[in-house]
Amino acid sequence: MTEFAVWAPDKNRVSVLIGDDRTALDPAPGGWWRIELPDHGHGTDYAFLLDDDAQPHPDPRSQWQPAGVHQRSRVYDHEAFWWTDDTWTGRALAGSVLYECHIGTFTEGGTFDTAIGRLDHLVSLGIDLVEVLPVNAVDGPVNWGYDGVCWYAVTENYGGPDAFKRFVDACHARGLGVVLDVVYNHLGPSGAYLDRFGPYFAGSNIWGPSLNLDGPGSDEARRYVIDNALMWLRDFHVDGLRIDAVHALRDTRAQHVLEQLAVEVTALETHVGRPLSLIAESDLNDPRLITAREGGGYGLTAQWADDVHHSLHTVLTGEGQGYYGDFAAAGLDGLAHVLSRGFLHEGTWSSFRGRSHGSPIDTARIPGSRLVTFLQNHDQIGNRATGDRLTQTLSPGLLACGAALLFTSGFTPMLFMGEEWGARTPWQFFSRFPDPALQQAVREGRRKEFADHGWSDADEVPDPNAGSTFTDSTLDWSEPEQEPHATLLRMHRELIALRRAWPELSDPWLDSVVVDVHEQARTLVVNRGAMRVVVNLGPEPVTLSLGATITRILLASEPTRSEDDSFTVPAEAFAICRIAT
Repeated sequence: MTEFAVWAPDKNRVSVLIGDDRTALDPAPGGWWRIELPDHGHGTDYAFLLDDDAQPHPDPRSQWQPAGVHQRSRVYDHEAFWWTDDTWTGRALAGSVLYECHIGTFTEGGTFDTAIGRLDHLVSLGIDLVEVLPVNAVDGPVNWGYDGVCWYAVTENYGGPDAFKRFVDACHARGLGVVLDVVYNHLGPSGAYLDRFGPYFAGSNIWGPSLNLDGPGSDEARRYVIDNALMWLRDFHVDGLRIDAVHALRDTRAQHVLEQLAVEVTALETHVGRPLSLIAESDLNDPRLITAREGGGYGLTAQWADDVHHSLHTVLTGEGQGYYGDFAAAGLDGLAHVLSRGFLHEGTWSSFRGRSHGSPIDTARIPGSRLVTFLQNHDQIGNRATGDRLTQTLSPGLLACGAALLFTSGFTPMLFMGEEWGARTPWQFFSRFPDPALQQAVREGRRKEFADHGWSDADEVPDPNAGSTFTDSTLDWSEPEQEPHATLLRMHRELIALRRAWPELSDPWLDSVVVDVHEQARTLVVNRGAMRVVVNLGPEPVTLSLGATITRILLASEPTRSEDDSFTVPAEAFAICRIAT
């Protein structure tokens, strides 16, 4: 028997359509409609009919949309997949290195199965967790993934639900955990039929329809979010979720939906016997997200720390437009601040927002491992007009310096795919909705957005709908064997290995981090216990006194000279050493 069930509280009749046969569902408590039917198991195509509407709609909780988001759903049986990861005990976020990956452009094939062929590269790099951009069903053949509308279904663009399970299974076989990017703050502009069934929506935000989390009928809308999260963690064996733009979740209830989610994920974590991580992308600089529930917080595992990225980016590139303005003005002192505090804005003035912003982290109580940091990510590359990576702007030496500061920090570091070898392929914004009017709206919207951020020439912005915008963004896997890519790749491997070998370099307690800055010489010395991370971002060699005898140079991007307590570092280079204590 297969149960067909749907929440449609305001409807008088609901039917399930299988082939040409229409069968009425029975009303059930709480606005649900249900029926059990024989001989319609795994692989059966179906849709729902509402009242007198002759238009069939896909199941809001469909787990399989093989013909696209506008077509019929297909019954999916999780028990039909044979897992091989019975011995997998999970991967905790603290102490891990993340690798952000978009399946469609990670390999030329653009599927889960072709991505499996590159997992050994991640193992040799030293990655612990693969963070996959959203994989739920979306309208059109290519997309970043943030326009998903069937949240429970894995897109056929990458191979569908079984292929995703094969990918997760293959990751676990290699000791890699999987973090899945999920989007609960909005739905995409095409195929969002939830409002046909019930009061799921509560207006819109800048990206699309937003979910009703606190109004009438919101109990089931919240369950739609939480049950979805639990499904990925339980049924797809995913090890964590990165939750997109939580600042756009409108929820005025006494218990925020994020806290409710943390409570239920903790219960699931206890049941499955492996760590399950919840990572928020937040623009709030609000430590409550990552404060334990015992301390009055939401109890999330971690959040992205954009302030660290912005400080690193402005110091390395000299850019200061848009939201980079305050960070560029703060310079190396600002970078020193975020390396020891996590946030630059801690209730301080934000010129970009025109108001004060953020709240300080209690670094004696909240470890830096709860902040995920990066030099690059999908947003910080793809939301540039031409999708250019730092490789187009910085020398290999400065790229290595940035990596050294990232991987010797007290945070949880993350790489964006190809960053480890300084990939020169761009990563641009792309989508390809079938509707020509929607294509034009996306094209015009992106150009206006870039103009607002200082890109005045609209001709520089690639057409998101063009096939070349997608194909140009695909990684070139011949690059890692060429110079200077091969050297940069080796440097990343050595930095990650060094982070694992020496506990001072992964110590998450930021209150013990001391950073010495010389603005004019463009140098930083990061004090990490008996470790010193010496970085020269300037154009000339610099000799520094560390105030203690240097006992060992552990890693240097260029040949360096040391004598007693002095260190000569070449231009645009770093060195990591131990001192006598």
